[in-house]
Amino acid sequence: MISPEGTFVPSTSASTDEIPETSPRDDATVEVDSTPGPGLVPELLVDSVEESVDFWCRLCGFEVLYDRPEDGFVYIARGAAHIMLEKVGLGRNWIPAALDPPLGRGINFQITVPSIEPILAVLSVEGWNLFMEPETKWYRTGAIEAGVSQFLVQDADGYLIRFQATLGRRPVELPSMSTR
Repeated sequence: MISPEGTFVPSTSASTDEIPETSPRDDATVEVDSTPGPGLVPELLVDSVEESVDFWCRLCGFEVLYDRPEDGFVYIARGAAHIMLEKVGLGRNWIPAALDPPLGRGINFQITVPSIEPILAVLSVEGWNLFMEPETKWYRTGAIEAGVSQFLVQDADGYLIRFQATLGRRPVELPSMSTR
């Protein structure tokens, strides 16, 4: 079993008489977790894991699920939104091109939250600038529109995050067609 801290903990359900002898290469048992995880977890390379964790966790409400300080790695989540943060130059970085700031140019991460107000309040108190002020927007998705309250903010490395709260759905109001 894996502990919440991410370390292996041997199962205590079997008596020591039932545990088979093992060689040094197979002395740990792996318990398979069939719980589906998120289908996509971006891994963001960052200059400072500490600054990134401060932004994502303290300001935006994520929590650290586990970390590997020796690799400069932290796995964080807020509800179903999961993100990995990794220090540039430590651990295994997969870098296809030069890392020129701001990082993540051309991408924004949409994160659905119950309400954007608590995050906005913390960011305001901390004096954190928004990339885009809060707005209400209705997006057409076929014959309906999906409403959101949203804003955009950049983290310390320039990654663009779009927090949004769902406002509901409504039928698309199509222009009336007059007949001649």
